[in-house]
Amino acid sequence: MEQAEIGLIGLGVMGSNLSLNIAEKGNRIAVFNRTPEATRQFYAHAGDLQKQIIPCETLEEFVAAIRPPRPIIIMIKAGDPVDQQMELLRPYLSAGDIMIDAGNANFRDTMRRFDHLKDSGLTFIGMGVSGGEEGARHGPSIMVGGKEESWKRVENVLTSISAKFNGDPCVAWLGENGAGHFVKTIHNGIEYADMQMIAEIYGILRDGLGMSAAEIGEVFDKWNNGRLNSYLIEISATVLKAADPISGKPMVDLIVDAAGQKGTGKWSVIEAQNMGVAATAIEAAVAGRILSSQKSEREAAEKIFGLPKIADLPSDKAAFINDLENALLAGKIGAYAQGFAVMAAASAEYKWNLPMPTIARIWRAGCIIRSQFLDEITSAFTKDPDVANLIVTPAFAQMVKDTDGALRRVVSFAALSGLPAPALASALSYFDAYRRARGTANLIQAQRDFFGAHGFDRIDGVDKHHGPWGSGLGEFA
Repeated sequence: MEQAEIGLIGLGVMGSNLSLNIAEKGNRIAVFNRTPEATRQFYAHAGDLQKQIIPCETLEEFVAAIRPPRPIIIMIKAGDPVDQQMELLRPYLSAGDIMIDAGNANFRDTMRRFDHLKDSGLTFIGMGVSGGEEGARHGPSIMVGGKEESWKRVENVLTSISAKFNGDPCVAWLGENGAGHFVKTIHNGIEYADMQMIAEIYGILRDGLGMSAAEIGEVFDKWNNGRLNSYLIEISATVLKAADPISGKPMVDLIVDAAGQKGTGKWSVIEAQNMGVAATAIEAAVAGRILSSQKSEREAAEKIFGLPKIADLPSDKAAFINDLENALLAGKIGAYAQGFAVMAAASAEYKWNLPMPTIARIWRAGCIIRSQFLDEITSAFTKDPDVANLIVTPAFAQMVKDTDGALRRVVSFAALSGLPAPALASALSYFDAYRRARGTANLIQAQRDFFGAHGFDRIDGVDKHHGPWGSGLGEFA
């Protein structure tokens, strides 16, 4: 029997869809699941793709079915289950074989696994996959981290299954060890911010302007034909216009307003802080989900405090809706700028040499944050890949100037009306702090010196680094 080009362990929804995608693109694949019945069912429902699939019921049979050096995708729950599966697999592998974690792994776990295998003759790929179930089946965005020779072994298969943007495959090798999973983590952090800002705009339209779900869906539909064209705006319009088949009411109005999260957004915030990079919009989005989960506390608080009166509506409703569109674009710029700044810092810290234009390029299709906007980011980073911040590139600087007033007006209306807009407000504060040459941290430095003698630098260059705060304190005492 002809050997498979690649193997996959874990036939849940994502693993099954990715396997079918691999087979459909003409690649022979061996599959294994810890429960043989799941493997049999998967194979039975594979239809015409069965000829490209080798179903295996033991790890020994599975490994033998793959052409060496064997690339094996592990698509199971992140964390300890991956380590356990790797240890079960290792006795059957040979030098040069490649274990590929394609789950939402913490990049630090990926780096640890690389170190664990470094003297074993085996190697590892940490592979971020974005696009959800649909992307896995028909073409995801794929972010690969590992040794370049490992990437070369799987490049043809991964290129064939990836999403395509105008024929350009949305897959790339991004660097050593944890690079792929780190980029996927930041992708998810940006996704959190993007979704939160869309929800904040929805809240202003619903609670501030009194619009119905279907009416808001029509607004989003219109925006999706302009600068905000994106997968998230598209699906937001779709869900807002959908009716519940049971009651006939708008489906979105029947959903409990408590958002879940799986950890990648939190990791992106932690790593931003570890790198010393301000990612305020992403932080606000994570905090927004946490607050949303405190449903009973919020209900009790509303009984105590009530809700503020909605501020006077602008006389020109159409103009204000246009402001909302531009405010969302401005907030989006802030979130992406922060995410790319975090990646740039990590690239320097871990010596990954992350290719920023390539990252933007492979996010243009397949992934959850795919949008027209990413084509503009690709262009900006291609012209200046080492720019300090996305918002100072000529194209985005102009966009910020064009949308700044709208963001300011929208955040002001939300604040006066008691409508929460933490991510949009954080993006606005980020712009204001980033572009102000003289801020207020001089007072913080004075405070730190007063209570802890931490010292400070002077604007006149005088070689005195403590203040005259009192007897026995500082160089002037």
